[in-house]
Amino acid sequence: MDNNFVVNAENLTKTYQMGEIEVHALQGAALQVRPGELLAIMGPSGSGKSTLMNILGCLDQPTSGRYHLEGVDVAQLSDNKLAQIRGKRIGFVFQSFNLLPRTSALSNVELPLVYMGVGLGERHRRSVAALELVGLGDRLHHKPNELSGGQQQRVAIARALVTNPAIIMADEPTGNLDSKSSEEIMSIFQHLNEDQGITIIFVTHEPDIAQHTRRIVRLADGMIVEDRPVANPRQVRM
Repeated sequence: MDNNFVVNAENLTKTYQMGEIEVHALQGAALQVRPGELLAIMGPSGSGKSTLMNILGCLDQPTSGRYHLEGVDVAQLSDNKLAQIRGKRIGFVFQSFNLLPRTSALSNVELPLVYMGVGLGERHRRSVAALELVGLGDRLHHKPNELSGGQQQRVAIARALVTNPAIIMADEPTGNLDSKSSEEIMSIFQHLNEDQGITIIFVTHEPDIAQHTRRIVRLADGMIVEDRPVANPRQVRM
C-alpha cells in the first residue's frame, strides 16, 4: 500500500450483531488522506460516520478490509501497540469536551503526558505551550466550570495537541457551541492545520462547519458516496 498517506483504508466493513439482526455499519468504505489535509466526514445519522472515525482512530477494528496508519498495518498491532499509537500519534477532540471537572485547564492538558511517563518539568512546559497556542495562556489554572463552552473546547484541543500528534480527529467539535464560539474553534483548527501542518479529520453534520475544510467525504448506508474538494474554503481569522 502507498506509504505517502497518513490514512489509507481499503474496503472497510463493520458488522454488528444486534440480537438476531446484523447491522452493516460500513460496507466497503475506502479513504486515503495525505499528510497536512483538512477534511470533513459527513452523512446522516446511521450512515457510518462514527464507526469510520473509531476505526481510523484505532478505537475499533473493522470486520474486514485493511487500514494502514502512517504506513503501519493496524491489524497486525497488539492492544498495547494500538494504545501507544492512540496516545502518541492521534489527538481526539469530542463534542462533550471530556474534561475532568475539578481539575485545572493545565492539569487536564497534562493528563496524556502523565500516562506517557513524561517528567514534570517537560510536562508543564509542553502543556503551557499547547494552551498558549489555543489562546488560553491566561487561563491555565481555571477549572472547566470557570470557562465558557468555547474555552473548554480549546482546553480539549490543547490536550489533543500536547502529544505532538500526526493527526487530530474531531467528532462534532462544535456541536455544543454557539455560532461565534464555533467560528473561533474552526479558526484554531485552520491555524493548526496551515501553520503547524497537522492533519485534521472532522466528523460533522453541519454544512457550514464542513465549508471551513478543504475536502468533504460523504457517507450513506455505510458507503462513501461522495469525495470532493471544497471550492472556496471559508477562512476565519480571529
